Amino acid sequence: MKNGSAMRTGDPAAAEPLYAAIKTHLLDAIKSGELRAGDRVPSEADLVVQFGVSRMTANRALRELQADGVVVRRAGVGSFIAEPQPIGHIIEIRNIAEEIRGRGHAYQAIVIESVALEADRRTAPLLNVKTGTPIFRSIIVHHEAGVPLQLEERHVLAAVVPGYGSIDFTVMTPNEYLTREAPIERVEHRIRAEMPDARVQELLDMAPGEPVLVMLRQTWSRGTLVSHAKLTHPGRRFELFAGFAP
Repeated sequence: MKNGSAMRTGDPAAAEPLYAAIKTHLLDAIKSGELRAGDRVPSEADLVVQFGVSRMTANRALRELQADGVVVRRAGVGSFIAEPQPIGHIIEIRNIAEEIRGRGHAYQAIVIESVALEADRRTAPLLNVKTGTPIFRSIIVHHEAGVPLQLEERHVLAAVVPGYGSIDFTVMTPNEYLTREAPIERVEHRIRAEMPDARVQELLDMAPGEPVLVMLRQTWSRGTLVSHAKLTHPGRRFELFAGFAP
């Protein structure tokens, strides 16, 4: 088996390179909570014995996990699960309630929906999961000084944050809860302008013909895509700002 390029399984199509199989095994252990930040990872010698692979293969698996920021390798000591890295200043993930209150205005959340369901053909790709996977969906309108500012539709992986469905989002925002329970290690944003449908116009108290600014945000924690949020803002009531010093 040491000379092969793929793990042998009952399904030839499911075969994968040996180093990738080791990475998958360790990432699954992190997702399940078997391995946590600061825990020691099996050494190259241990992986050689456990998986029946060459030392070169074990070394490649650990090197790639290190490059991905999942593992920290310390010379003469060993390899350890890395602590989640903070988000850089160029991309800020802010709690909208704190942001509004910071401007001296009253914040209010109206929860339209907060349900547990199974991912279907439309929602499964949002979290990169199979159909039938347990997820949560929350739909909330965030108000500033009594005026609707943001419509948040969020899908969350239940396996990572099983308590999400029991949270009172009039008291705690989804962002606040997820930041606490699933510390962010990676985020991706996409922003676009579009014309809203009648339902969005009603929820955001918008006049016909007014465009919206939509931000699509995906966040990862412990190597797993945890949340997909669609954040919709009335074009006339919202702007984005980012600044940096070279």
